[in-house]
Amino acid sequence: MKRLIVAVTGLSGLAAAALFSGIANAEHAVAIPAPAHDVPANGHRAVAVLAGGCFWGMEAVFERVKGVTSVTSGYDGGSRASATYSAVSTERTGHAEAVRIVYDPQVVSYGTLLRIYFSVAHDPTQRDGQGPDHGPSYRSAIFPQNAAQRQVAAAYLAQLKKAHVFAAPIVTTIEAGAFYPAEAYHQHFYDRHPRHPYILHWDKPKVAAFEAAFPELAARA
Repeated sequence: MKRLIVAVTGLSGLAAAALFSGIANAEHAVAIPAPAHDVPANGHRAVAVLAGGCFWGMEAVFERVKGVTSVTSGYDGGSRASATYSAVSTERTGHAEAVRIVYDPQVVSYGTLLRIYFSVAHDPTQRDGQGPDHGPSYRSAIFPQNAAQRQVAAAYLAQLKKAHVFAAPIVTTIEAGAFYPAEAYHQHFYDRHPRHPYILHWDKPKVAAFEAAFPELAARA
């Protein structure tokens, strides 16, 4: 669906609204507990890599979190040679659309980022897709950057599954890989194209849900 929406960006606002009426995604926060265990706050710079559907919305949410200094859209789980949008879109490269989050652990913890990730940034119960986007490149996956992150991610997944906070089973995977930045036109897409039909229907509600559910963490509420 995202590829279709990209192809029709030349439509007028009314035409785009008519085309996508009926598929708007009324995102809302899922109330979930904070992680029982977290990564120690060492230093002032750490990196997290998360995948959960189209990276435009994931990037927009995490760019608004206090303590996050930068977010980059990209690909993880495949090789550098095939880390391009055209190649990843074939669903044969093994990549997931992901975001690389640079943050200050003294301000926001890895566990808190995971809580936002599960609660509002995406739906962890959707397998190989999110909303209108389908295929393994849109899967729900965590790419830990060290042993401590892997341990916390695994423990939090187990905690949430045991708490049954979602109506359906959580399908998020914990994977290894290397992150490769996406093309320049994908970066900061939400802020550069606020009237894009996809942004209006699928990502703007996510940002609103984040700011409503986590006002103390919202840097640009």
